[in-house]
Amino acid sequence: MTVDIHEYLAEFEDIPGTRVYTAKRAREGYWMNQFAMSLMKAENRERWKADEKAYLADWPMTEEQRQSILDRDYNRMLDLGGNIYFLAKVFSTDGLSFVQAVSTMTGMSVEDYKAMMIAGGRSPIGLRSKSTGD
Repeated sequence: MTVDIHEYLAEFEDIPGTRVYTAKRAREGYWMNQFAMSLMKAENRERWKADEKAYLADWPMTEEQRQSILDRDYNRMLDLGGNIYFLAKVFSTDGLSFVQAVSTMTGMSVEDYKAMMIAGGRSPIGLRSKSTGD
């Protein structure tokens, strides 16, 4: 049985609350992730902190990608090809921990997010498919 790779990969988009980092996302987010990795250097962090818009202008990203970074909308960054491990450089530069940044992605307070994770994470019961609603 032959499986069309595009149909197979499209199924990943049906998982609620999850963004599978596919080759397509990697291509779309390449420059956004390169920008994030540039923040590993102190001199780049200083340039970024001094003028975020000017620093982003040096990177060939879409305006939507730039705006998602300026807004610190991590969910949107992931939708646009960001990789959470690269984007960690952005929130680390802002002085946030991984838990603090990820809690913003869930709409939960840091305390509620920590408690949920300590209790075992999100329940596997509930919405499993965007298309079918089950």
